[in-house]
Amino acid sequence: MNIKIKDKSYEVVKDYGETVKEINFDEIVTDYYDNFDYIVGDWAYGKVRLKGFYESNNKLCKSHNNIKNVEDYLKNNCAYGCKHFILKKLKND
Repeated sequence: MNIKIKDKSYEVVKDYGETVKEINFDEIVTDYYDNFDYIVGDWAYGKVRLKGFYESNNKLCKSHNNIKNVEDYLKNNCAYGCKHFILKKLKND
């Protein structure tokens, strides 16, 4: 499934808990996330928290924001078993 956020297209890579359809992304995603290759969101205390990640080959990629480490991020920085999603920015935008 693909979604559009402020004129940018994203592929829904993962939707654990099936919450993507419930979120108004235009209200919560700011220009800050424009440069990231991925947006990861998790639910905490009834709110969505967002974090940007990069592909490994992106010059801005560091260990803490490398998409290869996203499972470690979810395990160590999010509530156990929380609902979460991963959106991948499509390159054609």
